[in-house]
Amino acid sequence: MKIVGIIWLEDIVSKINIKHSVSKNEVLEVLSSRPYFLFVEKGFRKGENVYSAIGITQTGRYLVVFFVYKRNRDALIISSRSMTNKERKKYEKR
Repeated sequence: MKIVGIIWLEDIVSKINIKHSVSKNEVLEVLSSRPYFLFVEKGFRKGENVYSAIGITQTGRYLVVFFVYKRNRDALIISSRSMTNKERKKYEKR
């Protein structure tokens, strides 16, 4: 999967920062560090589905980033949080 651009909604950026203590820079680090992509669910619009990107930040934080993969290959960020133990084990096995 190739992501060519990022779409940020300010309320989502605020939510992931306040609720999950994840910054925009950390999201960008995960998306640019060859993450492990997983299909999550079909989107509301045909051809625009929800995926997760699992990866590590430069400081060693294990994160999951959820996004809608748009037809033009942009990622609309919808959430981000720390990995669960199960997700981390799956990531480390890849």
